[in-house]
Amino acid sequence: MKHLSVLALALSLAACSPAPGPGDARPDAGGTPPAASTAPGDATAPVDSAATLGAYHWQLESATDAAGQPIEALSGNPDAPLQLDFADGRVSVSNACNRMGGDYTLEAGEIRFAPMVSTEMACAEPLMAMEREAHARLAGAHALDLEAGEPPRLSLSSGAGRLSFIGAPTARTRYGSEPERVFLEVAAERIDCHHPLMPEYRCLQVREVHYDGNGLKQGTGEWGPLYEEIEGYEHRPGVRNVLRLDRYRRQDVPADASAVVHVLDMVVESEQVAPEE
Repeated sequence: MKHLSVLALALSLAACSPAPGPGDARPDAGGTPPAASTAPGDATAPVDSAATLGAYHWQLESATDAAGQPIEALSGNPDAPLQLDFADGRVSVSNACNRMGGDYTLEAGEIRFAPMVSTEMACAEPLMAMEREAHARLAGAHALDLEAGEPPRLSLSSGAGRLSFIGAPTARTRYGSEPERVFLEVAAERIDCHHPLMPEYRCLQVREVHYDGNGLKQGTGEWGPLYEEIEGYEHRPGVRNVLRLDRYRRQDVPADASAVVHVLDMVVESEQVAPEE
């Protein structure tokens, strides 16, 4: 029996652009990224708050209440810390139970979060408690302290306590370029692919999926091997997926790597496929 789950695509597909086929992921030459707008390695350089916030995934390092005591509920996910991501005037919060998000504004050393909305999935209590605490602790205005360096650090302080985060560079920061948005269908099983540097490697089998601006499928490309893993994606044998990806080109291509990098944005479609008899 097959189980299929499809997410609404109409809004997310409107800005898609054509991109090279999966065969281009074989080791090749890279592109040239634009110059960086900040100097994250220089602790004395002026910090552009909006640009720096958007250049990193901000992962919670510590959280204390107004009395300086640890906020244990914010450590409810043993697999991943609470994470903030900033883009286009919005913040998203992940690694609790549900994904949360809302608008934010920056002004004179202060950040203010508008009321956040979230999905409504039920989880085990440590994650639910983590989500409730995140809602409460992030609400309203906070004094903003950004420290450049390796890694950069972010602190949010208010009368309710202090939240401290460490920055991990986003894919866009690491690869220094704007990505292409593409959709790849990943077959349920890997295939032999004769990787030039890893003789025993078995590739994901993929093909591009094309949609129109209303989210209606217009066609698919040819199946082919993908010679490098997809960042953020863990393939499960027997499961076919359609993935929304950001595709980057490396500037300096290592000898054992592809010139093209695919980074998972979201799983659009997932289907358990019965093994062939």
